[in-house]
Amino acid sequence: MPKIVDHDERRREVLTAASRVIVRDGIDAATTRAIAKEAGYSNGVLAHYFTDKDEILLSALRQSHQHIRERLARKVDAASGLAALRELLLDNLPLDAERTQETRLEVSFWSRSLASERLAEVQRAEAAELRSAVRDLLGQARAAGELTSDQSLDDLTEQFLALVDGLSLHLLLYPDRLRRADLERLLLRFVDQVITDISG
Repeated sequence: MPKIVDHDERRREVLTAASRVIVRDGIDAATTRAIAKEAGYSNGVLAHYFTDKDEILLSALRQSHQHIRERLARKVDAASGLAALRELLLDNLPLDAERTQETRLEVSFWSRSLASERLAEVQRAEAAELRSAVRDLLGQARAAGELTSDQSLDDLTEQFLALVDGLSLHLLLYPDRLRRADLERLLLRFVDQVITDISG
């Protein structure tokens, strides 16, 4: 009797292997050969599921983002406004081993996206979803009376996203200067300061 192959599971295994290679060795080292070896498959298996290396990389990034979305949905299920915003922002910081790996994967794509329009388009589309979520939660907070000024929600959104990116990158680059607890403290203090400034 022929072996039944779960194609979706095999595809997920390849993408998970690709993510491990990127995080451990860097995105330039994530060749199809290296990914196939990490996954325990031949190059021919990868060719069966993906047209080229870029498709594997893009799919690995999307798989990571989907996992983040599912985790975040569980965290903010019963929250809204500023409470949900705090959860969303904290979830995007590398505050534990899992999120550190996700952040390293994300950052690995940034420089490559500058040289590849195909990767950049996906990066922008995925980032736009996060931006929309932050702005929507700020809008909820304003509607609920948690924000009382007319300050631009677009400006606030950009400030929060820049802070998350900056703190995340600094922790990865300067682990002797910052700790995970510092990131959480700095982010929450900034949120509180912004809310106080524009509500006071």
